[in-house]
Amino acid sequence: MTHEEMEGAEPETPPPPSRAEEPPQEDPDWFEGLPGRRFRVAMPPQLTLLNANQRPHHYQRAEITKVLRRAGWAASRGIPHLERAHIIGVLHPNDRQRRDPANWYPSFKACIDGLVDQGVLDDDDHTRVIGPDMRIGHVVKGGRLVLHIRDLTSVDVAVDLRK
Repeated sequence: MTHEEMEGAEPETPPPPSRAEEPPQEDPDWFEGLPGRRFRVAMPPQLTLLNANQRPHHYQRAEITKVLRRAGWAASRGIPHLERAHIIGVLHPNDRQRRDPANWYPSFKACIDGLVDQGVLDDDDHTRVIGPDMRIGHVVKGGRLVLHIRDLTSVDVAVDLRK
């Protein structure tokens, strides 16, 4: 697709998550033994992801980022406002190839920006968010990203995020 064709094209809207496609609850519990409410935000499968090693045209990168951000916004409906949070991002690949989960940081970042757009977080700066810590999960057909969020707002822990 040429740049001119892309300008007139509508950005892809992520499909709504389907309960039938939900992966089973992850094992391990990423926050096992830690206090605070926990939330799981699963993106729809088969989204085009951004990898730090890719060098797409800036327009194409912006369109993919917009779709990922919308997916994060849509998937986080129903999660209450959190003042502070710890986020673990899990990449569920579509096959068993070796991967460096940190390379998918641009995708995780766009999804977390969707949480901010939804009002779950006021901002995703260092004073409000720990992470995202990226991990590899089990294989899921089509691949998907899942954000595991731990609420630090009511946790009676001496966590000063401003350091």
